[in-house]
Formats: sequence, C-alpha cells, structure tokens
Amino acid sequence: MLLRLSSKGQLVIPKTIRESLRLKNGDQFQVRVVDGKIVLEPVAKGLVEKLYGKYAGHDLLKELEDEHRGRSKMSDRFALDA
Repeated sequence: MLLRLSSKGQLVIPKTIRESLRLKNGDQFQVRVVDGKIVLEPVAKGLVEKLYGKYAGHDLLKELEDEHRGRSKMSDRFALDA
C-alpha cells in the first residue's frame, strides 16, 4: 500500500488497516527505525483508558447505595426471623 507524506509530516493510515487493528482517534504509537524502515506499534491501553467513558450517564454511586440498601433490608429481615 502506498502512502504519501503531507507537507506537515503526516501519514494517513488507511481505513481498512485502522479497522482491522481497531485503531481509534487519539490512539498512541511507539515509533522507531529498524533497518532503515519506520515501524509504528500501537501502545496497549491501560485499564483506565479502556474503561474511560464506558459508564458515562450512569450514576454508579447511587446504584451502589441502592444495592447496599437492598442488602441491608434483606439482612434485617433475616435477623428478625431468627
């Protein structure tokens, strides 16, 4: 596949390659020269990056509090039955 370097020193990775490697806007790469060739390697995402935005729109604290209240009510019922 032939790519052209822009006047700003940029290359565009073809869509088919981006999709096959699941590359997204903002992904980072290590770049190095090996035997006169440019090698780009995607940097593995950390746990925080993988989860970032996954739970947007969820009130996790409220969900945790609701779950805790439900368990407390259940344990109170068992205590009264004993």
